[in-house]
Amino acid sequence: MNIAIISGASSGMGRDFARLLAEKKEIDECWLIARRENRLKELQKELKVACRIFVGDLKEKHIFDVLQSNLKRSNVTVKWLISSAGFGKVGRFEDIPLEESEDMIHLNVLALTRLASICLPFMKEGSRIVHLSSSAAFLPQPNFAVYAATKSYVLSFSRALRKEVSTKKICVTSVCPGPVRTEFFDIAEQTGHFADYKKAFYVHSKDVVYKAYLDAKKNKAVSVYGLPMKFVHLASKVLPTSSILKFYE
Repeated sequence: MNIAIISGASSGMGRDFARLLAEKKEIDECWLIARRENRLKELQKELKVACRIFVGDLKEKHIFDVLQSNLKRSNVTVKWLISSAGFGKVGRFEDIPLEESEDMIHLNVLALTRLASICLPFMKEGSRIVHLSSSAAFLPQPNFAVYAATKSYVLSFSRALRKEVSTKKICVTSVCPGPVRTEFFDIAEQTGHFADYKKAFYVHSKDVVYKAYLDAKKNKAVSVYGLPMKFVHLASKVLPTSSILKFYE
């Protein structure tokens, strides 16, 4: 039985990935992971595919133990792993409570890494890992320092892992969108505010997810949606970081 495991499935791009994969009928079952049980149950009713719900906080070890035990007991192949859970807080590093910075690292980095480690033994040729990174991964981001650093990890880890598992013909794609219209920004701006110019580049979650799906099917290493973010990606490769950081002065 082919399954998709999707973290952060209760909202945003995780939820849209669940909808898309169910619609494409490439899987027999969706395993949905998030903290909000009511949201997961709503999604379960909506999807035209069998679902298992795993309610828990990915910053805690228990949910991983439950997931791993279910994988060992089930005769399944993880066809898709979508690591979508994550959050960021905007503001100066010294103004953001240390506990919140640690939570960002735990969820954006450690949880994503654990999911990959747990799921890889259950993946076969043609399986795909999709890691939700960000265009913030391309460069250091003053006033978004910890979040950008965590996403740089996601991008680097994804590209290295992609090389390692290429002999098994497993594809790893890192998705690096700009600002996406989701609940992410409501949470991020609890500690500060984004510059107005960023809001001009808002894109819709469904569009980012659909391109990410197509890019993963094409075995692409990185999925970047929209010309503005593609320009940022290119600029990060050709311009010195010190020069770009002057923009923030």
